[in-house]
Formats: sequence, C-alpha cells, structure tokens
Amino acid sequence: MATVFLRDAAATAAIFGFFGSAWFGWAQEHPPKSWRRWLLAGSVVSLVTMVAGGLLVWRRWGDGTAFDEDTSITFGVVVGIELVLAGVGAAVLGARGRRDIVPVWIALVVGVHLFPVAVIIGYPAIHGVGALVTIAALAAIPLARSRSLPVSAMNGLCVGTALLAGALFSVVTAL
Repeated sequence: MATVFLRDAAATAAIFGFFGSAWFGWAQEHPPKSWRRWLLAGSVVSLVTMVAGGLLVWRRWGDGTAFDEDTSITFGVVVGIELVLAGVGAAVLGARGRRDIVPVWIALVVGVHLFPVAVIIGYPAIHGVGALVTIAALAAIPLARSRSLPVSAMNGLCVGTALLAGALFSVVTAL
C-alpha cells in the first residue's frame, strides 16, 4: 500500500492535508451546530498534517521520486482533465440552478482522478482514498436528504475525512 518513494508520500500528506482542510471548510457552509467544533478540528488537524508533510518533503528532498519527464507530463494531463471536468460540470450545474450539488460533482471528479494518479506515481494507497472520496460523493446527496442536512455539510465532512485519513497514512509512511 505504500509508495517506494518516501518523498512522494510526504508530498501526498501535504496535498491531502491542504485539500482535507478545504473540504472541512466547505462543510462549514451550513452545518448542524453540533458539527461545527468537529469540522473545525478536522480543518486544524488537516492543516497540521499538511505542514508535517511539507516539512517531511523538505527533509526527504534528496530521496527519489516517481516524477520524471514522462510521469510529470502524464500527471499534468490527468490533473488538467480533472480541472476541466470539475470546472465545466460546476458551470453547467450553476447555470441550471443546482449550485447545491457543485461540491458533490467536484468530489466525484477528484475521487475518480485519484485512480490514475495512484498508478502514475506508484502509490497504491491513493486508490483507497480515491474510492473513499468517490463513495462519499455518491452517498452525499441521499445521506443529506435522508437526514435533512445540507449537502455541502455531508459531502464536506465525508470527503474531508477521507482526505485527512489519506494524509495521516502518508505522514506515517513518510516517517
């Protein structure tokens, strides 16, 4: 489940920590009051994990990485496709008056894009995070509706938790 390159695990921790905090933040749009302290805690722990990952990247900078000329180009193409799909889908949903499900669309695109990323950089644990994020996106609307919760709160909590779990795993791997 771990990558061969500890620097890549550290970078993954930093990236997942950053985005985990963003998703916990998105969940704070209209959460139940009882969730606020947990969402704030998730954001803070995600940011601390991001910093730890960043420090580990710096510490392991001389170690190897999966990124070379070919890998970097392929990675860039995958991320570019992700950004275009997320942006176009968000624009279409916004134009149709469905701004409430934009976070779900973006989470779905992010989750799916993590599968090729895991293969490109040779880090199988990212498959697990991709699966969790994709499941969170697919479950967010029915879960939110069944509990009379805002979709952004349910989606942000679940996606933030999945990314934080991946970030913590990656910090441990990098150590």
